[in-house]
Amino acid sequence: MDSKLLEILACPICNSTLVYDKSAQELLCKADRLAFPVRDGIPVMLEVDARELSTEEIDKLKN
Repeated sequence: MDSKLLEILACPICNSTLVYDKSAQELLCKADRLAFPVRDGIPVMLEVDARELSTEEIDKLKN
């Protein structure tokens, strides 16, 4: 994921900052507890394609 792209991307639902999870190829929104997929290097910022984050995943983001 290009760092400049990550700087300007925001959650499409709440406009908060996203965290990139390289191993899972996802952009994570702590506020909405959603993970948006990154497919072939392209972020898919659609709510219907996002998955809900588990409590464990949220706890890892807080650290």
